[in-house]
Amino acid sequence: MSSIIFFGNGPLADSAKAVLESSHEILFHARSKADLETARSLKVSNPSAFGILASFGVLIKPDFLELFEPEGILNIHPSLLPAYRGASPIESTILAGENTFSVSVMKLVRAMDAGPLYYQVSFSDLPLDKSKIYSALATAGASWISKTLPVFEKFRKDPSSPEKFFPDYHLQDDNSASFTSKFDKSMSFLTPTTDSAETTLRKIIAFQNYPKPKYNFFNQDVIILSAHIEKNCSTLPSDQILSIKCADGNYVIVDRLQPLSRKPMDAKSFLNGLRH
Repeated sequence: MSSIIFFGNGPLADSAKAVLESSHEILFHARSKADLETARSLKVSNPSAFGILASFGVLIKPDFLELFEPEGILNIHPSLLPAYRGASPIESTILAGENTFSVSVMKLVRAMDAGPLYYQVSFSDLPLDKSKIYSALATAGASWISKTLPVFEKFRKDPSSPEKFFPDYHLQDDNSASFTSKFDKSMSFLTPTTDSAETTLRKIIAFQNYPKPKYNFFNQDVIILSAHIEKNCSTLPSDQILSIKCADGNYVIVDRLQPLSRKPMDAKSFLNGLRH
């Protein structure tokens, strides 16, 4: 069993930590910049502890990174680096219309997501469900780390040739890098008059949790929680469905939604409430 100082927030971190703590000891979970001094003290008093990061969102300075040499802090990043560096790799992959999702384990360096790579794996069979994608990628990255920590202990004794210990080890090609950006609330309202049904559905999936996909039905703003595509609505009972006609002539059918300041509900319950 190895000791770990864990850095991270959100669904990627939650799933990764669950895997790691099943086989190793989590000495400390740093969630914010304020936690870094505690993490520093613990690393100094426990020099063999590994640093593992998943979606931390805090700049870590070079002198802190030095504490974790030679392997560095191991960063679980949910993309096939150098593609989709930055804050929203899974969401950006969804919005790009892709169906293959990847995770990379890299050495954290000062430049964003630019460190050397220890491991990468891709999946082409994941459902287009953001929570399941997060869980699958975090589990894959954390599982590899969990079983490979004994190899990292050997690497510490002979750090001059990482390729000898990690077959997939390689430097990133910065010239091939692509970058993502943070989402903001201005993006939340759907634009089906200019987007296809496929693009609209992918926005609904990508914007879950934040910035939350919104649409206005009957002068009410709602958050769309789940939906699907129909090419023809003529066979569906019009009094029981909420449909959004898109620029390509296809329809996004809303399955579940949440009116602002109310509880989530299915489309039929929302329509029944309007009638009453």
